Amino acid sequence: MIKFIDSHAHLGDPAFDADRESVIERARAAGAIAIVCIGESIAAAERAARLATVHPAFLFATAGVHPHDATSFDPRSDPDSIRSLVARGAVAIGECGLDYHYDHSPRDLQRRAFASQLALASELARPVVVHTRDAEDDTAAMVAEAGAAGVRGVLHCYTGSHRLAEAAISAGWHVSFSGIATFKKWDDDALIRLVPDDRLLVESDSPYLAPVPNRGKRNEPAWVSFTVARVAAARGVDAVALGALTAENAIRFFDLPKSLRNDS
Repeated sequence: MIKFIDSHAHLGDPAFDADRESVIERARAAGAIAIVCIGESIAAAERAARLATVHPAFLFATAGVHPHDATSFDPRSDPDSIRSLVARGAVAIGECGLDYHYDHSPRDLQRRAFASQLALASELARPVVVHTRDAEDDTAAMVAEAGAAGVRGVLHCYTGSHRLAEAAISAGWHVSFSGIATFKKWDDDALIRLVPDDRLLVESDSPYLAPVPNRGKRNEPAWVSFTVARVAAARGVDAVALGALTAENAIRFFDLPKSLRNDS
């Protein structure tokens, strides 16, 4: 069995309201040893924190504000909310970042919210989970500055350029791949091979982006095993070994309990 850590899942999403516990059990049965439950808004982060309390040492929460919601980011109150969630156990800041594809929030407000959360990551000594789409120049500049200040981060669900991936790696950051790598349209295995062994993560991004052979369905963490197998094939390595490698990377990156190594 491939053992893995799902480094990015939106388990608090309403898409899981009807069967969330079954989804969690299927993930365990499929080889998941932990799931990082993403808080992409303050409300979602609260839900993630509650789930982590119910499933200690298996679910781990994050707390942040997505660039889509940067317009509503309150620089006075939201950082304090994130600090409180970190004090309660959130293992990372985010999902935050820049999205110039949809531009649901003005770009200057996206940069302001992202900069605030990078500063929080520095202040709280927590890694940052970053969403970036069609914003490569600004992302590269902000990642380089944050990395120089000692902030660790991951570009999640990565489909961007080699140039941005290399900039993140040079800053000491990680890169994570999702089910998109299994899609027929995927044509950049060289990008998968570009990431050093110790900077590689895998994720579901569930309920979105279900991997082949389940594309088009609601995604869930159990199916990260398909992504692990595809990433392993692109890198020319054994899937079980790659699952163990990425699990170890996630344990180190998020500072998860070392006891999880006994399960990998």
